[in-house]
Amino acid sequence: MTHIVHIEIDTTGLPAPTPEIEQERRVAIFDLLEENSFALPGNDAEGPFRVVLAIRDKRLVFDVDTEDGTHAAEFHLSLSPFRQVVKDYWQICESYFAAVKRLPPSQIEAIDMARRGIHNEGARVLQERLEGKAEVDTDTARRLFTLICVLHFGG
Repeated sequence: MTHIVHIEIDTTGLPAPTPEIEQERRVAIFDLLEENSFALPGNDAEGPFRVVLAIRDKRLVFDVDTEDGTHAAEFHLSLSPFRQVVKDYWQICESYFAAVKRLPPSQIEAIDMARRGIHNEGARVLQERLEGKAEVDTDTARRLFTLICVLHFGG
């Protein structure tokens, strides 16, 4: 598999993120660029790739170019399959952010385990939705799901 070397989040028309959301975005982008796998099955374009994620017309858009700027693919995914898992993820994140400030480590760990479980579910949904369009491993799907959550929150 090949990989993503640049990712951009198109926040056009979205409200300004909270500090927590901005931090989630920064960490996800950093982790994604450090290590990821991303390929376009059945497409002649060879990576590495540059990806722009956006929400347009209530759809999640992946705009993919090769590293040299040649357009490779664009696909649009319905946001409907993501709505509940994104909502659940942000609710558990809010609990986690609050817990870090006031609860003992054992309770924080329990909330974090639940957060990871929801995050894994979001990654699984993403991998299913990308089937036939893009191939990503689980860790890449998790990081992309975080970025989708950032977009979806504002969208």
